[in-house]
Amino acid sequence: MIAKLNGVFSSVTHHPDAGRLLLRILVAGLMIFHGVAKVSHGIDWIAADLAAKGVPSFVAYGVYIGEILAPAMVILGILTAPAAFVILINMVVAMLMVGAFGHMTEVTKVGAWALETDAFYVLGCIAIMLLGAGKYSVAPQAYR
Repeated sequence: MIAKLNGVFSSVTHHPDAGRLLLRILVAGLMIFHGVAKVSHGIDWIAADLAAKGVPSFVAYGVYIGEILAPAMVILGILTAPAAFVILINMVVAMLMVGAFGHMTEVTKVGAWALETDAFYVLGCIAIMLLGAGKYSVAPQAYR
């Protein structure tokens, strides 16, 4: 009985390419909201933070690559692993800029890990890099 139920459940839920698409939409789609905020409100504050740390302020424009272009590529399944890597690097730089790595053991007042959103993006990008785009992609197989 259990084996039969497991077989039925598995036949309904085993769609790895749909899972890859959902993961791509989730991680990259949520990252695009951050990029849209930068387009709407500017990146002067990022440029100022970078300059204060001795990094040329023009590097701030990279946020548009990491939060708009690369996520769009991930969603569409175009050069998925390299684009996910760009988002990952963007996230690590953001974490370094705000000193997130100094808060690895902090918990919020509701019991959540203080870095859970950061971990979601980092680990989500790594999963996308490992899994690839799958068959639901606008790119030809060679460019997924």
